[in-house]
Amino acid sequence: MKYFKRKAESPPVSEQHARRRRKEPRIAALKKRVEGQPKPEYIKVGVPGFDELLEKGIPKGTNILITGGPGTGKTIFCLQALYNAAREGHDCLYATFEEAPWRLRQHMSEFGWDVEKVEEKGTLWKLTIGKAGKHGSLVIRKLDPLQIARSVEGLLEKTAGRLSIELRGIPELVPTALTPHMIVLDSLSALESAFTGKPGGYRIYIEQLFRLFEKIGATTFLITEIEEAPLRYSRTGVEEFLADGVFVLYNIKTRGLRIQAIEILKLRGAKHERKIAPIQITSKGITVFPGETIYEAEELK
Repeated sequence: MKYFKRKAESPPVSEQHARRRRKEPRIAALKKRVEGQPKPEYIKVGVPGFDELLEKGIPKGTNILITGGPGTGKTIFCLQALYNAAREGHDCLYATFEEAPWRLRQHMSEFGWDVEKVEEKGTLWKLTIGKAGKHGSLVIRKLDPLQIARSVEGLLEKTAGRLSIELRGIPELVPTALTPHMIVLDSLSALESAFTGKPGGYRIYIEQLFRLFEKIGATTFLITEIEEAPLRYSRTGVEEFLADGVFVLYNIKTRGLRIQAIEILKLRGAKHERKIAPIQITSKGITVFPGETIYEAEELK
């Protein structure tokens, strides 16, 4: 038995023209919608050499994990980024669960970073920082992770464990009077430890926290500590999934020496170098060497 395949007949010219005319308004509407959207803004962190790893900068309003082992420079990198933003006249927030405000202020003094004025209000310090007539602030706020964990668990019990909770009743992370340009949260590791035995509560709180950051529109750096040669770059994996970007700091062993380095592992909406660049922590802070390459690395930490 033979089978024959009929050749598809082309629609009449008039029908093809009609189809094109129907498509044109939709194409015009889509083009207008794209053109009407605001152009993305990019920010620089001001850490010497780091911005050269990016084509335009970090997309404004993104949430970025700053991850790495102990002593790799995570806190210094974040403090330096906030200090540079404040020098340009922006208000910034450093929310910490571990370090006391006075100790973070001491770190800044050790690097010779100028602070115009310091206002102390218990666990909240406001540092006024200025440059060339511009004045911004760096607010350092100490929070108790155990208090947050207890508040979240209490809310979950009241709401019968629903996956969506309001942050009302939970100690506020961002002071109401502050609209920060940049936020650092130090650290997710300390916060996660406060939810010991209650991983569900931690995941729900983190999801709500990311939504809060998106609503504020600030560029946020969330510090987390990882093990050597990690298979994942956050403690639970949920943070890595929710974040727009992941910056990894390493302590690399090569030829019997330890070399510190940084990598932009991922960053949505921004073109960047895909390399591990060496860094140096000097008396003035972190310096990145984007043109250098690390050879014969034996392990990453």
